[in-house]
Amino acid sequence: MTGPSPRRAGGAAAKRAFDLLTAAVALVASSPVLAAAALAVKADDPSGPVLFRQVRVGRGGREFRILKFRSMRVSTGGPEVTSAADDRITRVGRVLRATKLDELPQLVNVLVGDMSVVGPRPEVPRYVAQWPAAARPEILSVRPGITDPGSIEFRHEETELAAAADPERHYVEVILPRKVALYVDYVRTRSLLGDLRIILHTFAAIAR
Repeated sequence: MTGPSPRRAGGAAAKRAFDLLTAAVALVASSPVLAAAALAVKADDPSGPVLFRQVRVGRGGREFRILKFRSMRVSTGGPEVTSAADDRITRVGRVLRATKLDELPQLVNVLVGDMSVVGPRPEVPRYVAQWPAAARPEILSVRPGITDPGSIEFRHEETELAAAADPERHYVEVILPRKVALYVDYVRTRSLLGDLRIILHTFAAIAR
């Protein structure tokens, strides 16, 4: 068995260095926003924690806990996909989700090595199990990311789910297969320059 080529290994090292630098700078620069968001979450719904932690599947199939600002009321039930009409979303949560500020704590996931700034979005184990068997190891060969081409294409995913008669079924049968195709394409064509383009396109999509 041979290891990764020197070119691929060098690219991985450069990507990790880029991730560490970007996440560290972004955390410092966004610290006032992080503090304000944390206070807003707690003031709006003091019954629950500021951060939401959920098990996702990362590189090599290793599970980790993704971090987000909590945008929903504490609940023990409900679907794992969220539509725009979901009554579990709090008032502050709607703002955080619309602006994607709820994702900012994932910069910590990047620093500790669970995630990358750009990479296939990490799914819960239930949905990873529904990926095609041939695609699963390829997608899981890289760190999952805060953003990726799927995040841009499905910027308004929650609105699409709200229009579906069965949001979870629509996610599994319509959205998930398209995301898998985008994940595989990203893994096969990824580059540092490509990551920079995805980051810029992500900011542009959020601003629209």
